[in-house]
Amino acid sequence: MATDGAPRASHLHRQILLAALRALLSIAVVVTVYYYLPLDRTATWAAIAVLIAGLAVFAALIAYHVRAIARSPLPGVRAVEALAVSIPLFIVLFASTYFVMNRLNAASFGVPLNRTDALYFTVTVFSTVGFGDISAKTQAARLVVTGQMITDLVFVGVGIRLIVGAVGRGQRRRDPSADR
Repeated sequence: MATDGAPRASHLHRQILLAALRALLSIAVVVTVYYYLPLDRTATWAAIAVLIAGLAVFAALIAYHVRAIARSPLPGVRAVEALAVSIPLFIVLFASTYFVMNRLNAASFGVPLNRTDALYFTVTVFSTVGFGDISAKTQAARLVVTGQMITDLVFVGVGIRLIVGAVGRGQRRRDPSADR
């Protein structure tokens, strides 16, 4: 015989599964779009415009997710989903920029970059690993990489703080006695 907790547990598991599926689908879409966009025919001004517009979309996405997390019945699950959607978008924005920069000036980086190399380089910069196998060589490439490093710090510092704060607000909204 089912208890009152069984339907809730089943609903919780279903919500977690749906959030995981949405996150995986969004990652697959972002990476697929990255590999199929016609980036090798892009001009410098277009690459910069796409990066700036993409970062604006990224900021709007974070703002949307912060509000959605605070209102969600499962704020922790929603926060994980938000990170799973936001981080790949952020990484692909910079990978696209590096790929285009390399196409426009082969001397931009220490080695020629294909899309996978650009993605790899972006992840090593984001994670602060910096193996050194790929490095920015031109002033323009160094400026963009520096911009990514600063944006990484802002994202990690401010973005994560906003998301964690939204989880706390969402949990307090669900259970006001949690503050006591």
